[in-house]
Amino acid sequence: MAETGETDATRETGKISEISETGGRIGPRTPPAAPVRPSRRAVLAAGAGAAALLGAAGQAPYAHAAPVPAAPDAPVPPAPQAPADLAPYASYWFPDSLPAGTPGPGIVWRSLLQWSPDRDPDLAHNTATVPLAQRFTPVPAHRDARAGQARIASLVSFGPTAGNPSQGSPTADYYALTHWAYIDELVFWGGSAGEGIVLAPNAPVVDAAHRNGVRVLGNVFLPPVAYGGDLQWTRDLLQRDALGRFPLADKLVQVARTYGFDGWFVNAETDGGDSALAARMREFLRALRAAGAPHGLRITWYDAMNTTGRVGWQGALNPLNQEFFEDRAGKVADTMFVDFRWTAQTLAASGALADRLGRSRHELWAAVDTESRGWDSAVPWDAIIPRDREHVVSYGFYRPEWTRNHLTDRSPGAFHRADDRFWTGESLDPARPAPEALWRAPATAVADRSTVTGLPFACSFNTGHGLRWYENGKAVSDTPWNHLGLQDRLPGRRWVVDTPGERPSVTLDFADAWRGGSSLLVAGALTAPAVIGLHSTRLPLTRGSVLELVHAGGTGPVAVEVGVATREPAAPGGPVPYTWLPAGSTDGGQGWRTARAGLASLAGRTAYALAVRITALGKEPVVWRLGALSVHDTPRPGRPAPPTAPAVTASARQDGKAWLRLSWRGAAGPHGQPRHYEVSRVLPDGTRRFLGGTCGTALYLPAVPRAGRERATAFEVRAVDELYTASAPARTTLVW
Repeated sequence: MAETGETDATRETGKISEISETGGRIGPRTPPAAPVRPSRRAVLAAGAGAAALLGAAGQAPYAHAAPVPAAPDAPVPPAPQAPADLAPYASYWFPDSLPAGTPGPGIVWRSLLQWSPDRDPDLAHNTATVPLAQRFTPVPAHRDARAGQARIASLVSFGPTAGNPSQGSPTADYYALTHWAYIDELVFWGGSAGEGIVLAPNAPVVDAAHRNGVRVLGNVFLPPVAYGGDLQWTRDLLQRDALGRFPLADKLVQVARTYGFDGWFVNAETDGGDSALAARMREFLRALRAAGAPHGLRITWYDAMNTTGRVGWQGALNPLNQEFFEDRAGKVADTMFVDFRWTAQTLAASGALADRLGRSRHELWAAVDTESRGWDSAVPWDAIIPRDREHVVSYGFYRPEWTRNHLTDRSPGAFHRADDRFWTGESLDPARPAPEALWRAPATAVADRSTVTGLPFACSFNTGHGLRWYENGKAVSDTPWNHLGLQDRLPGRRWVVDTPGERPSVTLDFADAWRGGSSLLVAGALTAPAVIGLHSTRLPLTRGSVLELVHAGGTGPVAVEVGVATREPAAPGGPVPYTWLPAGSTDGGQGWRTARAGLASLAGRTAYALAVRITALGKEPVVWRLGALSVHDTPRPGRPAPPTAPAVTASARQDGKAWLRLSWRGAAGPHGQPRHYEVSRVLPDGTRRFLGGTCGTALYLPAVPRAGRERATAFEVRAVDELYTASAPARTTLVW
């Protein structure tokens, strides 16, 4: 996604590749200077000379953008450094040959051709374990949202290329994406000539995405020459063995299958090739697809290299690049990401060409740049998703983590308020859209999807990060954290509220929770009953089905009811026909309580949607929290089987702290695999303190402090099922 030597007019419609958050090109480990930055298009005006100067100054060109540091009013203290770096990081490689010179601090240069699972020391920490869930499409909440037309891809940089933690980290300042309902494909974006150009997604991102039915692609990035790209890396990628096979195609398939993700985004932007190299690239893509397709793997091709072998971004599917999408022999790539310089005319022509090729026009992603301006980006939406006719193509967001990066207040609550606005629109209610200005929010154009199709089902409104960790309404760790693999399947529609009175505020809140790091907070003057739509579902109900709510009042007493819809609305944006069941009431300050509603009267039917309705019992403003929601058959399943053979596999100690790696064996009981595992330490007084969790069977624990003069620290590992029931603990110790 780069260009050099072009006119100003061309630059305005083009892209350049990785630039720092402040707009300047940075070295692989150079922190940005400020959280606000201009568009990379503006930076491009400096031209290739600036890149050359940076290269001369010793910085690696074309570096991956590092995260913006926290704002001064929300500081994140630096993590203590281990005496021996045991921390596992997301994997990155060069195809085969390595750059000249020496890698920068914290960077390890690796050859993908030489990679082998049995020689990968971080494999257990980088392997995703959640299978890709099946999705369904409910009747949309927005009258203009459509199913079966445009879809959305999202290119996201979750962290730096080098030093991107494999399993979360002790900070809540993280792009904790939750609007999976509108996304079809997520690309784990990054890469740089100074670090590595083939990136495998880290496990928490894949596990969270898969739980919501979203595919995740790794990134094969061949950077422009102006930013350190070397055509040798392209030749390395396309090398053949003595039998004419492509060993790197097989290696990419092996990585995706071993790590548990869904394919590759291939971005060839290194100029200088010829038609022979382009032909070999097409053959490589065919080999990659042939090897991966039996395992469900996919390829997305980026519109850069064309059939001449040169890099020339077309902003279209056209005769110069169509052979990387579809050639005379059939499908080459599953989808194509169309460069940012598209116009209404080129997208219309692209869709028409896809039709003639016998391909879906919605397999073309029209690039939408949100990196610098987010919802203030000027996008000619009618060229992609017109309101008055069929959608032209699909579209892809480039760097939507702007919703976090542009904030001064980077607290979790502030981030989710911004992210809700990005995906839902300024009204924060997809069923009642605000008048449209520049931004056409995804919820107003694309139908949401859900994976809630079977019992048992539970949600504790955990977003995958938080300021503390809660269990049963009590904080059992006061350390900020992030780990997307622990995220719940959250409601896909933020937030549909139906009331004839004043609309209350509905937010994900981090000041209190029942389980995990967050809860659903409803606050405001309830002048009439308010219905808050929750999950879209396909849950088969029996005489033993029970719906449980864990909720708490803050101020103002309220009556609570739960809604179950056994049919869908007649049309998009139509009212949902709920059946209402009482779920008790709350008075301010009484703490968490559990309410149960039997669903025997709905036996034999399907639950299509869940909701709550709260009614103020007084005149004062209401503060009410929903901590957890579950639907299950009675009796509840027993406790999951505990893990076995927990062990400290590596450790280092310094200044009364320990850095260690734990591993264990999962034990599938009669109720199947656990949802995830949780690790705690046992303090000398017998209390437990939560340290972390993962969907896999290994966890890195940084800077665990010694408690007084204890001779050994005890750790407990528990399996947790879909209803958040924990197994008996498996214990191991670290001797000081």
